[in-house]
Amino acid sequence: MSDLVTGEAVVLGLRTAKLPSRALAVLLDLLVEFTAFFLTTLLLMTSLSDLDGAAAAALVICLLVFFLVALPVLVETLSHGRSLGKAALGLRVVRVDGGPASFRHALVRALVGVFEIIMLTGVPAVISSLVSADGRRLGDVFAGTLVVRERVPAGRSDGPPTTPPPQVMHALGSELVRLDLSAVPEGLWLAVRQLLGRSDQLDGQVAFAMAQRLAGDVAQRVGWPVPAGLHPAMYLSAVLTERQRRDWLRATDGRTAPGYGTAPAYSAPPPAPQVSPVSPAWPTPAPPTPSAPAPTTPSTPATPPASNDGGFALPG
Repeated sequence: MSDLVTGEAVVLGLRTAKLPSRALAVLLDLLVEFTAFFLTTLLLMTSLSDLDGAAAAALVICLLVFFLVALPVLVETLSHGRSLGKAALGLRVVRVDGGPASFRHALVRALVGVFEIIMLTGVPAVISSLVSADGRRLGDVFAGTLVVRERVPAGRSDGPPTTPPPQVMHALGSELVRLDLSAVPEGLWLAVRQLLGRSDQLDGQVAFAMAQRLAGDVAQRVGWPVPAGLHPAMYLSAVLTERQRRDWLRATDGRTAPGYGTAPAYSAPPPAPQVSPVSPAWPTPAPPTPSAPAPTTPSTPATPPASNDGGFALPG
């Protein structure tokens, strides 16, 4: 176990990785790297058979540097300290203060590892790991890093509980929704999240002491002491969950379910309104009544003009 101290004078108590697990992780990484190196070299030499000796040697050196230095640095940087072998064994590279390793740390570890592990067959690394109380090899000493265990074997986890069960959240719901969380600074929220996220890497007593101190700081600012019998880490998780719930409510304009411990009362749906005939706002026109046909007067035929025998018409 590591006795590293953070900038806040808190002993981390990280579970450091020892020589057997680290050696197995290195062997897995080297096996994958050399296998990829030989396969890539064989493929390129077969496809580029017209290369001369100098060009072929330069290509082999470039591939060797890429697979033994550049690729491990890239993998550890992107995965935040986890190579393939470390991921298989549940290990991770971190800084000596417990923070995540960066590109600079991965580059120093890879460059020193070429000399102490590959060129010198790992003898300096074994000696340094046996002498160091934290199992650090020379690359870790120069880079300021530490290899810790992320996965704890079953039945050996003594870290604090980080996720409160639903019944605890419902029991504390009426208290949580009334808290004023505006007095808690962002730095304290960050410390709470880091503690809850790394609880499985800390010793049980160290984690409990850190959780108790942070819970006291949070309780002093929100005005709600830790309930009797409740683990301080569970108290911190409940308060942090309430803060995340409020952030979600603000982000969604309150279009979510009510808070913890409260449930909407069931009410029967209102009865359907009785539909009654509604008289129209305007008069309904009456249907037209048939009217008697108008009497028709027989037309008198026109009297033809009188004519005489002379064949001309009389003057009117």
